[in-house]
Amino acid sequence: MRGRILIPALLAAGGLGAGAWAILAPGAGASPLKNAPGCPVFPKTNVWNKRVDSLPVDPRSAAYLSNIPAGIGVHPDFGSFQGYGIPINVVPGTQARKRVRFGYADQSDHVGYPIPKHPKIERGSDRHMLIVDRGHCRLYELFAARKTARGWRAGSGATWNLRRNHLRPAGWTSADAAGLPILPGLVRWNEVKKGVIDHALRFTVPATCKGFIYPARHQAGSQSDCDRYPPMGLRLRLRGDYPVRSLPRQARIIAVAMQRYGIIVADNGTEWFVQGASNSHFSDDGLHHLNQITKGDFVVVDTSTLRNG
Repeated sequence: MRGRILIPALLAAGGLGAGAWAILAPGAGASPLKNAPGCPVFPKTNVWNKRVDSLPVDPRSAAYLSNIPAGIGVHPDFGSFQGYGIPINVVPGTQARKRVRFGYADQSDHVGYPIPKHPKIERGSDRHMLIVDRGHCRLYELFAARKTARGWRAGSGATWNLRRNHLRPAGWTSADAAGLPILPGLVRWNEVKKGVIDHALRFTVPATCKGFIYPARHQAGSQSDCDRYPPMGLRLRLRGDYPVRSLPRQARIIAVAMQRYGIIVADNGTEWFVQGASNSHFSDDGLHHLNQITKGDFVVVDTSTLRNG
């Protein structure tokens, strides 16, 4: 469904300071997937890969945060169990393309989708399917993907060239409510193992306004006041003085990314759920230390000057 473009780039969070903590080398940006090393996850100049720890705090920061429930703190919506989180399929450039029929046909990309024979699909109602074509460095994402007797169906579908900074048309959805790609905002094991996450993370909030800001392209809000309720695309940042050293390694690496690159409102859902791709090497006990980080530890970043390129 088409949404209203939100009022200009209001938001923004700030809180840099000591947070750039030097346990990790500065992020190079656009880290590739382990199984697609020749493909960046968008260019270094993409807003997902730009640091925000020096940007100012948005003047509406307190108002936005007051309308996001406190919950129990940051929750890793992924872990060691393969049936949890959002899985990623990597296929060769020769993978056969399949036709997909869409519920939101007017806002979906009608191309052949390189769906493997036994694709990994997110469990639960959203049933996201993410596919990276490593031969052409192209990302394909589906929402509510299902194989039926008549072929593949999905609620919506979108595709991006991983080497380019193109956005979807304003007002268009994607495989998520914000019209954003899902892949660049996921926590991935190969990054955590390396010791640095060099991009922003995606997270959900229960109530958004009927608007969106760059780089989001779509809204799915229930509230009309975009000066108080977060729009899609709103970017928060963990305070720079948060004591990340007190966290175990895996949680610490994620927390440092939240200080440097921030977290982006990408969908409606449970508050403070940060999303990732599960891997058996994740320590669930270690990740759950992220619960210690609460909304009082964040500020909203003023991203009005932040653009691709």
